[in-house]
Amino acid sequence: MNENLPECIGDVPNICGREDLVLEALARTDPRPSADSHSDFARINSAFGIALHMHQPLIPAGGDDLRTARIISNLQYMLEHPNVADHHNAPVFRWCYKRMAEFIPQLVREGRQPRVMLDYSGCLLHGLRAMGADDVLESLRAITCDPTYQPCVEWLGSAWGHPVAPSTPAQDYRLHVRAWQHHFAAIFGLEALARVRGFSPAEMALPNHPDVCYEFVQTLRECGYHWLLVQEHTVELAENGGPIRQAHIPHRLVARNSRGAAVSIIAIIKTQGSDTKLVGQMQPYYEAKGLSRTALAGRAIPPLVIQIADGENGGVMMNEFPPKYMQVMAEACGSTTPPVNVTEYLDYLESSGIAPETFPAIQPVMQHRIWSRFAPGAGPAALHELIGQVQQEDPRFHMDGGSWTNDVSWVRGYQHVLGPMASASARFAEKVLSRGVPPSDPRYRNALFHLLLTQTSCFRYWGEGIWTDYGRELCRRTMAILEHDC
Repeated sequence: MNENLPECIGDVPNICGREDLVLEALARTDPRPSADSHSDFARINSAFGIALHMHQPLIPAGGDDLRTARIISNLQYMLEHPNVADHHNAPVFRWCYKRMAEFIPQLVREGRQPRVMLDYSGCLLHGLRAMGADDVLESLRAITCDPTYQPCVEWLGSAWGHPVAPSTPAQDYRLHVRAWQHHFAAIFGLEALARVRGFSPAEMALPNHPDVCYEFVQTLRECGYHWLLVQEHTVELAENGGPIRQAHIPHRLVARNSRGAAVSIIAIIKTQGSDTKLVGQMQPYYEAKGLSRTALAGRAIPPLVIQIADGENGGVMMNEFPPKYMQVMAEACGSTTPPVNVTEYLDYLESSGIAPETFPAIQPVMQHRIWSRFAPGAGPAALHELIGQVQQEDPRFHMDGGSWTNDVSWVRGYQHVLGPMASASARFAEKVLSRGVPPSDPRYRNALFHLLLTQTSCFRYWGEGIWTDYGRELCRRTMAILEHDC
């Protein structure tokens, strides 16, 4: 794994073309990412961890004419237009993307064993490089690749363009996941990619349609991921459809499809609450301090409290998080409630003889109402009919999936942008995938880059206005590329 991947090929990020090298890296099993962990799990009462989610979309805003404007990072646009509302935060955002590379070395020099998990979208990583923020990426490289800091920093896999899984075509979502792995390896190296074992879905969005969820989990497993971060209210107990009883132990997310196939992945549960306030004030530490060892598979294990939040948005994260993080790390490191990252925690459980098969089984919300009436293996048509029946009986029942908040749908009300996205996806499948264009072909890479951009969640989250205009323009460009070049 000594071969280096170029970060960009022309003006396009390296998101495909050397799948052989990526698969080779993902197939590695040793050394374990947590081999150098200094956490003494045998003596602790409980543990906690935090993950920071970072994202900035790429938008056609590098010029006054929407149809010809260069595609640039939204962060770059904010920096270039400081008088627009909220754009004064841009310099702070830029520092937020870099600052863990300042905090971690300082704490290590002080004799601490800090922990943090990082989740950066591919859009953000490429946008930082394209706008010349090399110092940010080089600082992140230091805490990613230097063995001194590897036990402290765990990267989480992501979907490259920040799409929401419930309403992104399954074949496209798989391309997002693989593109992120490819791009991450090009920036930080194949050795660093081999240590990425967990996955963080954009907007914490989990599909609950059985066939979509099955493809989602199957994609993660095929791409080498061992565990997934999920939101508490997006899942239910598989045995009876009830709420989660022990949120602070690992679970096993079981995904079954209409044809009777099943696949599972370890699920780490993020509990409900105001994300940025909980992480900004390091609430997981204080919650974990009130917990003691609990039983799992006949053994007493320390429970793990996990929270994830945007790493840059809001006054709490921008201003309160830095001193609070430093304070808590100084206090918690070496205590009976230390900070840990998820993979080292799971490695401890495995080394203790606790297999994932013993974790409580969960499934996406509302699926119990399907499986209680569905004949196993009856197929997609029967599933579609049953879903329609249940929706008629209960208007609250839906297969739109769940996300970070249960009052947001990523489907309803977005046809003005979902329609063009679906057309671009279908045309890519027709002109590129079905014709067997190799991923190493520059035409494939350029078309894929634009397709993945169209599916960024921001073009739906902000509703009508310039953001949906951005999304539709990117769809138009993708269709033009597919018609002209492929």
